[in-house]
Amino acid sequence: MREFLRLLFAPPKLPLGDSTLWGVCLSALAVVLLIDLLTPASLVVGTLLTVPIALAALGTSRRPVVILTLLGVAASLLAAVENALEDGFSNADLSNRVVSLLAILLVGGLTLRSRDASERALQNAEDERQLRRERLLRRLAEDMGGPLGQAEFVSRAAAALQHLTGALSVEVGAVEKAILRHPYALTLAPGLKADDHRSRLDTRLPLEYLAQPVGAGDVWAAEGGAFVLARLRRSEDSDLLLILHRPETPLALTVEAVSALQPLLERTALLDDLRVQREQVSERGELLRDLVYAFSHDLRTPLLANAMNMEAAMRGAYGPLPEAYRATLGNGLESNATLLALAEKLLLVTKYESGETDDEMDDVNLRALAQSVLEDLRPRIEASRLTVERDLRAVRLWGRPHDLRRAIQNLLDNAVKFSPPGTTLRLSLTEEDGEATLSVQDEGPGVSSARQPQLFQRFRGGGAGSGTGLGLYLTRRIAEAHGGSVRYTRTGQNRSLFTLTLPVTGETPHVG
Repeated sequence: MREFLRLLFAPPKLPLGDSTLWGVCLSALAVVLLIDLLTPASLVVGTLLTVPIALAALGTSRRPVVILTLLGVAASLLAAVENALEDGFSNADLSNRVVSLLAILLVGGLTLRSRDASERALQNAEDERQLRRERLLRRLAEDMGGPLGQAEFVSRAAAALQHLTGALSVEVGAVEKAILRHPYALTLAPGLKADDHRSRLDTRLPLEYLAQPVGAGDVWAAEGGAFVLARLRRSEDSDLLLILHRPETPLALTVEAVSALQPLLERTALLDDLRVQREQVSERGELLRDLVYAFSHDLRTPLLANAMNMEAAMRGAYGPLPEAYRATLGNGLESNATLLALAEKLLLVTKYESGETDDEMDDVNLRALAQSVLEDLRPRIEASRLTVERDLRAVRLWGRPHDLRRAIQNLLDNAVKFSPPGTTLRLSLTEEDGEATLSVQDEGPGVSSARQPQLFQRFRGGGAGSGTGLGLYLTRRIAEAHGGSVRYTRTGQNRSLFTLTLPVTGETPHVG
């Protein structure tokens, strides 16, 4: 019976719509006006004209209050004239009518002020609600910040939604054939234990959790509102299902939170793809480095054996040789030496690319290294009739002797190779302000300005006939591994100048 009465006399939904409001207020105004016209002025029925004005406060704007106030004044004056014509008008009746008019104006003014105060209160409440909503969504964004894979996303999303909604528990997992699967996460409210909530992972979900009501979108309530469920779409995998137990926030806020999570989920799929691709590239890079290392390492053994046999033959170990055959052996030795140098460069490139520059550091005499390299290059220098001007100061530093020798050899070998016959090659070594500077200058054709930016890159030489491009690249990597640098400039006298700079104080950093 109580439920029937509640349905029969259900309270109106406020504020009233315009049509309902005008119907109620104008009807009340007409009824009061009719009574006022039919009763003597002494009964002061006109005061009841304030009722429809007060009812106008239930509307959505100030306009009905103003109009009904004016209509109330007009109705009161109309009733006063009618009463005066019919019954006459005394001072008491005039006083009563004035009181009625003042009451109408007073109620109209108070109703307007009440409406303004109510609107301000509603606006303040709306601003507060909006501020709280934005604060909660901002916290959600902060909780979900950073690059996340899908497994990390699911874990963060469960915790963030629990903080946002104050739910007793939040579960997030993939739905595969009505069963909750990984990626999966469960977050409980503070104070709850795992025994207080049984995980639904790897269990069949109720149909109510899977069937979205028509028109509900991706967020809906289940079990009488005790649970709020939401679905996050995944393009290639099964969708994620969010299960919130007794959230404290409105359903609309959960809808906004899910809308904010959807693009983040799509970004995680892209991030997972990038991680897989990066792992694949890394594996391929490691494979290529291993192949290069194995190739260059295994190549050295037959090349060394071949060189030993050819040198033994040229020394007469197999008897006298014709000059033409000796010349052929000499060319073979040169080619063999070139292949050995290439194999050594490939080994060193592999070592620096993989970050395995773990040779022991030692006290290095740079001047002795430079002089040793010049001595090794003497036959080629004399063959090209080059004049070597040297200014080598005594400089010592902490580094890897073999690698530093290779860097100096690459620069000097490059200078000898490109110097025209009969020209001058200048080599200097100085130390200033804790830095050692090795400069190699030649009178070769130099490097074009277009190729200079790639000069020290891998397999990017200075131009045609410049070789593999590994020498200068290795020089740069060796210099950087010792905390230094190498650069190329073209001097005013059209000479090529390579400058190797290395720190001489303290322990040098390792750059992999």
